[in-house]
Amino acid sequence: MNRQHRKPLPGTNLDWFDAREAVEAIRPGAWATLPYTARVHAENIVRRANPLRIADYLGQLIERKREIDFPWFPARVVCHDILGQTALVDLAGLRDAIAAQGGDPAKVNPVVPVQLIVDHSLAVECGGFDPGAFAKNRAIEDRRNADRFHFIDWTRLAFKNVDVIPPGNGIMHQINLEKMSPVVYVQDGVAFPDTCVGTDSHTPHVDALGVIAIGVGGLEAENVMLGRASWMRTPDIVGVELAGKPAPGITATDVVLALTEFLRQQKVVGAYLEFRGEGAAALTVGDRATISNMAPEYGATAAMFFIDDNTLDYLRLTGREDAQVALVETYAKVAGLWADDLEDAQYERTLHFDLSTVVRNMAGPSNPHRRLPTSALAERGIADGAKLDAGKAEQAQGLMPDGAVIIAAITSCTNTSNPRNVIAAGLIARNANAKGLTRKPWVKTSLAPGSKAVQLYLEESGLLPELEQLGFGIVGFACTTCNGMSGALDPAIQREIIERDLYATAVLSGNRNFDGRIHPYAKQAFLASPPLVIAYAIAGTVRFDIEKDALGFDADGQPVTLKDLWPSDEEIDAVVKASVKPEQYRQVYGPMFKLHVDSGEQVSPLYDWRPMSTYIRRPPYWEGALAGERTLTGMRPLAVLGDNITTDHLSPSNAILASSAAGEYLAQMGLPEEDFNSYATHRGDHLTAQRATFANPKLVNEMAVVDGEVKQGSLARIEPDGKLVRMWEAIETYMDRRQPLIIVAGADYGQGSSRDWAAKGVRLAGVEAIVAEGFERIHRTNLVGMGVLPLEFQPGTTRLTLGIDGSETFDVVGTPAPRATLTLVIHRRDGGRVEAPVTCRLDSDEDVQVYEAGGVLQRFAQDFLAMSKAA
Repeated sequence: MNRQHRKPLPGTNLDWFDAREAVEAIRPGAWATLPYTARVHAENIVRRANPLRIADYLGQLIERKREIDFPWFPARVVCHDILGQTALVDLAGLRDAIAAQGGDPAKVNPVVPVQLIVDHSLAVECGGFDPGAFAKNRAIEDRRNADRFHFIDWTRLAFKNVDVIPPGNGIMHQINLEKMSPVVYVQDGVAFPDTCVGTDSHTPHVDALGVIAIGVGGLEAENVMLGRASWMRTPDIVGVELAGKPAPGITATDVVLALTEFLRQQKVVGAYLEFRGEGAAALTVGDRATISNMAPEYGATAAMFFIDDNTLDYLRLTGREDAQVALVETYAKVAGLWADDLEDAQYERTLHFDLSTVVRNMAGPSNPHRRLPTSALAERGIADGAKLDAGKAEQAQGLMPDGAVIIAAITSCTNTSNPRNVIAAGLIARNANAKGLTRKPWVKTSLAPGSKAVQLYLEESGLLPELEQLGFGIVGFACTTCNGMSGALDPAIQREIIERDLYATAVLSGNRNFDGRIHPYAKQAFLASPPLVIAYAIAGTVRFDIEKDALGFDADGQPVTLKDLWPSDEEIDAVVKASVKPEQYRQVYGPMFKLHVDSGEQVSPLYDWRPMSTYIRRPPYWEGALAGERTLTGMRPLAVLGDNITTDHLSPSNAILASSAAGEYLAQMGLPEEDFNSYATHRGDHLTAQRATFANPKLVNEMAVVDGEVKQGSLARIEPDGKLVRMWEAIETYMDRRQPLIIVAGADYGQGSSRDWAAKGVRLAGVEAIVAEGFERIHRTNLVGMGVLPLEFQPGTTRLTLGIDGSETFDVVGTPAPRATLTLVIHRRDGGRVEAPVTCRLDSDEDVQVYEAGGVLQRFAQDFLAMSKAA
């Protein structure tokens, strides 16, 4: 820690680092124009960077230049159990590799605090209409994940700086918002802004508190865990001026879905957004958090709000100590992070959005940024008169209608961290019960809050029994349906969907609705606010005008519409004020964070791998081809893909079907089908996880052509044979041949979750390079972290203009360097040759060093052993 610019913090016994002083010394008057993000990074540079380079690094922020990289040292790492576990599996494997080369494995530890929350393992096998759902689902979770939880327990004892929140306690982002983030961190007598990276793309949830928190892949998280800086160039910092206020009856969900569409259109991918203006100042932190959580859906790296009185009110509401709230206020005002001090901040680009223009919205049927006003369902063809009439006839015959809602889930930290949204759902349920309305029998309903505090304030308000009566009992405190963990359907319902080839759907209050994600038999999914989820459970179909049509009839035979059930804003606010209390959060989080007192129990620094485990296996990243050089010559395409390929296409997270390559492997390993679990839970075992690569049934590989038409599915064409096979069979064949591979794709490659196996899977398959029209930020970083070279077509050039059909072989000519122009050489089957310039998407010198080492883990092993020898 540097000493320069260190000062006493008034009214405390702490010090702080004056970044304003350092910036003003370089260019007087510059501080007033710096955005919030730049100020936080400036403080980090002044406190942690090489003193000889501080002026250079600050100059980049002041001048908005992007000529050199600067370091960022996040204060902590937060993980969910899927990517957190796989990161720790990698570190356990690294310990083995270090030990094999004579190093001390016990010295391989996270350097910064790591908080791992087990929240991604619970499936909703028992819906919310079962009074015992919570206990039953937890028992199934423990049984299925015994190997994983054994490993996680070992990491808590074997590694320093690892804290574990066990299953059944909530979702990482909501716990981070409500408890873990102090907003202002204190370490070694110094106060500074809390910052973190998290192994989930929705980590920006806590940006609502003014905390720079970004989602990263497991590989980048490992880099930060091990004490290395996260290197970056001056980010694109965009101001978003919010005007007006939401109209009556408009929820934070409606607002964020409108913003998501707008911001995607404004092309903010990779940007740091700063929401400001009168509209932003009037939003509660609950509403701000809903907006910040959706950052990956509009493509931003971060979605910042400033620290103000609303921030302090939220900290008090969630039970933070008075001394901590006072520290946040004092530090923010002294350090220039208080909202009033940012009025003159200047941005290279400012966007304007009027909150008063927002209408009631959903998003779907396949992307979070595809906004769908509820009033426009009929216009979009989702509902029309003929379909509505047919649906009514089918229901009269006891059949599910086409367009049936088979899953209605109030889930995800996006919405359940916002008390107004949850209370609104409870009031809708109360009003529906009073009118005698019920959910349709084919709808699997569930309530999975991200925090146990939600249960306490629903009980306090008397609304939990109302939700339970409609089938929305609490099924778990975890990331469930939104993550594809929606559980099995009733066999009779599943059979009817298959036999009648029904268009079945899901409606959820989550943040992701990509094709194939929510459930294998929900052909499409719609995002909606929690109260709308209730309404669609009652309607039972999306072939329905939710704004006009009757949801049902009361005891007098009178039609009941949505407006008859919708509570006023005043009623929602009154219930929130009376029912949501600080002592509820203290009651939940006090015991939770006292669980991990050091017991003194000792374990081996090397994990005792279980040879028959399909969940945890020693990783292979220091063996065979992964330890060798990449040739970048003679590469054959594994897939030729279009735009918007998500990490769910690359490595799905949902249930494993028996007919899949992974399902067949698990059966061979002796697992019963009922315990196959999800793809996500098996990512600690590369032999299972490899078989998930491109296993999404909605994949469209343009090489999979039959009779002139491209077939949808997990398919590939082996070349030069020309044989169309299942994707895993192609991967196995190419692995046996030791054939280097390439992937060719369109725009926005790798959007979605921060899923390191989306990069690990293709690297283990033998993919050496990916050339696309553009990459999502986290996935590009993960590719580099696995030693895969990301290349970007230059404007005007695409796979289509080059006529690529998958029969070609490819070479990459040139030396990889930050943003260098390399040459993609395409060898046609007929002997022709085409050359296309491509941009090397190694974006920094650090990227180049990681890539040349073969990946993050190989790089660390090299450095660790070199330091050990030097010592």
